[in-house]
Amino acid sequence: MNREDFLMYKNNPNLIYLDNGATTFKPKCVIDAILEYYTKYTANSHRGDYDISLKVDELYEDTREVVRKFINAKSSKEIIFTKGTTDSLNIIVFSFMRYYLQKDDEVLITKAEHASNVLPWFELEKEIGIKVKFIPLNENHEVTLDNIKKVVTPRTKVISLAYVTNVIGDIRPIKEISNYAHQNNILVCIDGAQSVPHMKTDVIDDDIDFLAFSGHKMLGPTGIGVLYAKLKYLELFKPLLYGGGMNSRFESTKEIEYKELPLRLEAGTSNIEGVLGLRSAILYLEKIGITKIHEYEQELRAYLIKGLKEIPNITVYNEFSKSGIVVFNINDIFAEDTSRFLNHYHICVRAGNHCTKMVKEEIGVKNTCRVSLYLYNTKEELDKLIEVLKDNKKIFDVIL
Repeated sequence: MNREDFLMYKNNPNLIYLDNGATTFKPKCVIDAILEYYTKYTANSHRGDYDISLKVDELYEDTREVVRKFINAKSSKEIIFTKGTTDSLNIIVFSFMRYYLQKDDEVLITKAEHASNVLPWFELEKEIGIKVKFIPLNENHEVTLDNIKKVVTPRTKVISLAYVTNVIGDIRPIKEISNYAHQNNILVCIDGAQSVPHMKTDVIDDDIDFLAFSGHKMLGPTGIGVLYAKLKYLELFKPLLYGGGMNSRFESTKEIEYKELPLRLEAGTSNIEGVLGLRSAILYLEKIGITKIHEYEQELRAYLIKGLKEIPNITVYNEFSKSGIVVFNINDIFAEDTSRFLNHYHICVRAGNHCTKMVKEEIGVKNTCRVSLYLYNTKEELDKLIEVLKDNKKIFDVIL
């Protein structure tokens, strides 16, 4: 789908890239948007009163509106630009939750979460004495509302989950989780790194309180991300950074006046090229259709699972997930060795624990190979992957 738009394929015609959960290729329109900024109207944002600076301001704030529409937020004031998902989740935890939560309040996560949705909570537990608890997963390593209900107590204040996990690849029932959570005065925080690029996101319909996602996983540049929060909560965020751009005035008397949202939480010169590249990426995805992309990935996934199951010594760990993520191993072969073997044939997959170091307690294995699909992948590429894996007995002849 639309492979001609991606210069990586033109420059690497034999490449089979199946590591889209880590980062994605960039279409030419995104690259052009960045080049245009640097060659036609380079200026800082929200700093100048001259034409090229005002043009940057216009596109920068238009990007906020593009993001708002893309996730169906109520107001562009609810859109904060960050460095990425990790940055957004840390801001949520240390700008808001640090002051909202009290000692012995409970935060529910799972052992399948990415480090970015684990470590900030662990640190907050050490800092103020909250309790991080784990939601048990079912036999398919999925989150269910029934299992959430088993661990919720009167002290539960936050449920923090990936919408789609980066190893198991399961799509969580966030709408019903939010409905139950809000009936019990529990906030819902969502890691959208693996969901926003691949499926329709509607923060109003799912009643999400906080959402974090990255540009580089959705065809945009690296170093740009989004923090969404309902305005009533975002107003309570205490800035982590102080400096230029986020204040209206400060005096020698120590009087300070900070700007309104969203600029209050965006101190300093932002990643302007990243913002403008993200704008182009979202418009590109919308032109194709995010639902069409999701359906295509599901078709590719089903095709890949069928092929992998025909190889006797392959174990698939998430056969029944509905996203474009497939994790597997060649039996008795170290995952990194499999990845090196595939690399010999110009096939790129991820190997290791994928920044999800607790999931081994759920699936019973520490390291896996991960295929993560996107709109530009093809069945022909998957045929090549399956063909090479069928010939895996010569793996050590290749890598040694």
